[in-house]
Amino acid sequence: MSINDLFASTLKPVNLGLDMFADDLRTQGADPVLMDWTPPGGGDPEVISALSRLERPELAEKIDAANQVALDRILSAQPFLEGFGQAIDTVPGMTKKTILHAGPPIEWERMCGPMQGAVTGALVFEGLAKDLSEAAELAGSGEITFSPCHEHQSVGSMAGVTSASMWVHQVTNRTHGNRAFTNLSEQLSKILRFGANDQSVIDRLNWMREVFGPMLSAAMELNTDGIDLRLLLSQALHMGDEAHNRNVAGTTLLIQALTPYIVETDFSTKEKREVFDFVASSDYFSGPTWMVTAKAAMDAANGIENSTVVTAMARNGVDFGIRVSGTGDQWFTGPAQQVVGPMFAGYTPADSGLDMGDSAITETFGIGGFAMAAAPAIVALVGGTVDDAMNYSRTMNEITTGNNSNVTIPALDFMGVPSGIDVRKVMETGILPLINTAIAHKDPGIGMIGAGIVHPPVEAFQQALVALSEKIA
Repeated sequence: MSINDLFASTLKPVNLGLDMFADDLRTQGADPVLMDWTPPGGGDPEVISALSRLERPELAEKIDAANQVALDRILSAQPFLEGFGQAIDTVPGMTKKTILHAGPPIEWERMCGPMQGAVTGALVFEGLAKDLSEAAELAGSGEITFSPCHEHQSVGSMAGVTSASMWVHQVTNRTHGNRAFTNLSEQLSKILRFGANDQSVIDRLNWMREVFGPMLSAAMELNTDGIDLRLLLSQALHMGDEAHNRNVAGTTLLIQALTPYIVETDFSTKEKREVFDFVASSDYFSGPTWMVTAKAAMDAANGIENSTVVTAMARNGVDFGIRVSGTGDQWFTGPAQQVVGPMFAGYTPADSGLDMGDSAITETFGIGGFAMAAAPAIVALVGGTVDDAMNYSRTMNEITTGNNSNVTIPALDFMGVPSGIDVRKVMETGILPLINTAIAHKDPGIGMIGAGIVHPPVEAFQQALVALSEKIA
């Protein structure tokens, strides 16, 4: 075919870049194909330079080998629930005047409304303040130690506030020996983790401290084998959960595993009925359990020299932070984003607070938003379509190191969940990790007002990539 013949035929131009070029082609009668493309590193010269250094063959080979080690540690992790204990006796570094919170480090003055509400509620609950006004004064006095849950081998939902006498899961990764912790679910109502702090919230926390936690602890003392959480998680995904915002199956499986031991405890029938009714009040009972499962697996992959695998993603309603294996416990942060999704009746996006919580550890591990194809019913809560859910799981393969054959998605031919987010791939492709999450009201005391989809800020990954290039190259 001659060049003249080519121009006499129908052209199918491909547009790579600004959409305005495609618009111009359409006005001339062409039907262009639009490529979803962004320049590597978002076009930032410093990031592009860092990427180039890390792509040198001798460095890329070292990084790939380190990332395979990180992935192997994630995949071989065997988190077992071994008991429940009070934070003061269990969580490393906890004191009577320590308040753990979600996300990267933050001072009292910078905390968002819901987190401040949760902190003041916890101080009243612990008896450190007689009312919320006194609690706010105490919180700002410098007498209270605020610290991220992640820096204490822990995770916390939404505000993530954990105080000394709260009961927590005790999980051991039996493959690697590390331990992880998280507090108990308050279920879904007016609750502390969304910033509510009135007397009904304090009363519920008191009951959890006096009945719920001790009963779960007594039950697990009778279970000398522990509970294989990786096995339960795998089953939950096969039953339609994604283990972040949909936990119908997971909660059923978890309470089923606990029940034979609960009924053997010395608590009264009335108290046991209260516990079963409380668990049945919401599907979220197992939500924290999958968070701590993921935490136990991801901590095993932290601190591997030359690795660019993300080991934590967490947010506090102001900042979004990530940690990377090759840089250990260092935080890289950017602004917390607004969650986009359906709102409950009576609320608008203007009412919503910014992205908050340690629950993105589930996506860091490969479940939650990364496993939405396993839970098509989740779209009713977070928005979108079933096709969207399927595509989300496929797309996350483009930024991860591999797939977890222990936790699979039936609808995608039993594909293992995408695992091991690689900072390099995020910056090369422009694809940010996808997180599905609840939306808290921006003010304390109101609670959950919707759910939806959110992505981390690109700045966190840019900072991480530059730091990795300086450390590795």
